[in-house]
Amino acid sequence: MRHWRLAALGTLIVASALPAKKKNPDDVTQTLDLPKDPPMVAIAETSRLVFHVSPLSAKGLLSQQTRDALKAVLKLSGNLPVVHIRAFVAGSGDPRRVPQIISEAFREKKLELPSVSVIQAGALQMEGAQVALETVSVAKKEVNSDGLAWVEAQTALSLEKSIDAVAMRLGSAPALRVSCFVSAVTPGQAGAVAARFPSAAVDIVQPQREAARTEVSCEAVGRGGSIRAPKLAFTGTRVAFGSDDKAAALAFQRLGKDLTEAGAGLPEVLAMNVYSLSGRAAELARKVRGTGPPITAIPFEGVASVEGSFAVDAIATVK
Repeated sequence: MRHWRLAALGTLIVASALPAKKKNPDDVTQTLDLPKDPPMVAIAETSRLVFHVSPLSAKGLLSQQTRDALKAVLKLSGNLPVVHIRAFVAGSGDPRRVPQIISEAFREKKLELPSVSVIQAGALQMEGAQVALETVSVAKKEVNSDGLAWVEAQTALSLEKSIDAVAMRLGSAPALRVSCFVSAVTPGQAGAVAARFPSAAVDIVQPQREAARTEVSCEAVGRGGSIRAPKLAFTGTRVAFGSDDKAAALAFQRLGKDLTEAGAGLPEVLAMNVYSLSGRAAELARKVRGTGPPITAIPFEGVASVEGSFAVDAIATVK
């Protein structure tokens, strides 16, 4: 027994004399940073703004389609910095995931985050497509020396009449982007718009799965117009959580605060879009907003909150 104790003591002494084993860095649990939320407002020089629409894809689920759309639209623009993204999400995908997916993708590429507007639509032009991205990017040099023109949605009973109204409002200014919201997507619609506006990026969206009325509303931005402010501010969507005046007013107050902190404000708004869940919600938004620039209010399938009655975003001049 005595010999056994001496042997054990010797082993302990030898073990304590050995150098401590270094920790393997792989053994340490690493905590990854959470993706940052996109900014509520992004600012860019008016004279350098360019506009694109991502090509549609039916491959994969919403996450893959969003990443593929981002990759494609960045390639289209020559990897120019993106200042704003408006995402129309169709199908069963959760639109609340889109800002996070965009944030992750931009972080991987070490790019500045754009402001993001997210709206749930009824359908897109390709069966199985779940997302369409409209981007506003910043060119390396001046491309809009004669200013820009924003045309709010022109509502008509047919696509042809709606784009006629847009063309009349644009005058001689070439269209840079035309977005048409149709009661039902049909083959040839994008081609008809592209034929009328050959220099424009074209987006065709069916706002609701089952539209209450048969009509078309097209909006556009053109090169050459009255918008000559040095810089423009683009906001993400603010949601009205409720269907009463108080909820609507709070959404506009938050939007106004976002703009004020960015050096603009509600009085400087040039264009405002209301994405409502019903005609009643659209009228509520118009009533609460009161005077100001024309509001484009179109009923959509949903917004990025199950409790929302409408979402609103805006474009404003920076003081």
